[in-house]
Amino acid sequence: MTPAPPPDVDPRIAELEARPFLGRGLGYLRLMGPGYMQSAMTLGGGTAFASIFAGAAFGYELIWVAPLGMLIGIIVLTAVAHQTLSTGQNPFQAMKQHAGPVFAYGWALSGILSSIIWQFAQYALASAMLLLIAQRSGLDWAKQWHAGAIALAWCVGVGLLYQKHTRMVRAYENILKGMVWFIIACFAFVVAKTGVPNAGELLSAIASPSIPGEFKGVEGVTLVVSGLSAAVGANMVFVYPYTLRKKGWGREHRRLARYDLIFGMFIPFMLAASLMLIAAASIFHFQSPELFEGKKIPPQAMADILAAPDRLGPTIGLWVFGLGVVAMALSSITMQMLCSGFALCEMTGADPKGPVYRVGLLLPTIGVLGSVFWSDMATYVAVPTNVVCGFLLPLSYVAFMIMQRKKAYLGDDRPEGVRGNLWLAGMALATLVLVVFLVWYAATNVGAFLERLA
Repeated sequence: MTPAPPPDVDPRIAELEARPFLGRGLGYLRLMGPGYMQSAMTLGGGTAFASIFAGAAFGYELIWVAPLGMLIGIIVLTAVAHQTLSTGQNPFQAMKQHAGPVFAYGWALSGILSSIIWQFAQYALASAMLLLIAQRSGLDWAKQWHAGAIALAWCVGVGLLYQKHTRMVRAYENILKGMVWFIIACFAFVVAKTGVPNAGELLSAIASPSIPGEFKGVEGVTLVVSGLSAAVGANMVFVYPYTLRKKGWGREHRRLARYDLIFGMFIPFMLAASLMLIAAASIFHFQSPELFEGKKIPPQAMADILAAPDRLGPTIGLWVFGLGVVAMALSSITMQMLCSGFALCEMTGADPKGPVYRVGLLLPTIGVLGSVFWSDMATYVAVPTNVVCGFLLPLSYVAFMIMQRKKAYLGDDRPEGVRGNLWLAGMALATLVLVVFLVWYAATNVGAFLERLA
């Protein structure tokens, strides 16, 4: 039975609902938060590597991939928001009751595992870039673990803010909002300096999306499928409804949640990913294609190239681009910590304000070892864990599809008619795209992994 709406309606929402479209939208901008937190989570090392690699290999041709991947994810997250805000129920318990324990525990487990394992890569990225900046600034004594310790201290301090009262939640959100727009500003400044060669090709790639063939051993379809599937991860899907509840949002915030996903999550992600791709295309694909050798280009290598005197110089190439990448990694780390904390509490039934939450929050900090050992651990840990977490993610997508049609769960808030069917079809499409990626990933990586073990 669907619970009655809370008696106390947010007066700010009631006032905004009475405004015309433009005034309502501008008013919503002041209240956004959870969408920005999702932006901070997805704007991490994976986005940096994928955008740089795609731009270097194929120029502007794949600029449509990241926005489309995020739109597919938003279809699912919009359903998650609708369900959570309509019912007011605990998301994990609701999934356990209306979809089944297998779905619920698989959902929580995928959130914890993905948050822990990908912290190794995030810390590796943040520490490598911080170390590069330190050494180029004359601090030759600096070591990789020094940079990792700085990143760890920042992320633990910021992450613990979220456990406190409402004022601390607001402070945490404002820090992440600032980091997201700092990332965008850094990459916009880099693009302003690198320029946009062959701007007509950029417009053509946006207007007429296509899948490129092969370039120096890199298949265009591989980057497309990977990019579409990676925009929204397992830990993002888990932590999102809890940030809505922590924010205190209810039924009257459902429209605000949709605005938040578009203006707080989609637009910042699209801008940051696109600007990085354009910068990489300008430097590697159009100006110096000989620098691309068919391998992944680490962001710190790109920063070093950009910092050369005959390119952008140390101020823009190293500090602006480098600090933008550091902000990407640190914002992702803090959000992954929150996901792990919430998920552990749900699986154990513990109080989300108690010591179990703090243990869960700190579990991913083992990833700081990635500052030193990531290159050795990636082959033996990241590949199989990514496959496991990836196969758990479709379970949560299917679970939310089941819950979207449950009259016993949503009551009169169950989407009906053409709108409801289109929404469900979009969720099914998002799941199908993800499954296609997993089949490809397993076919091309598991065999190689087993050969290494043998």
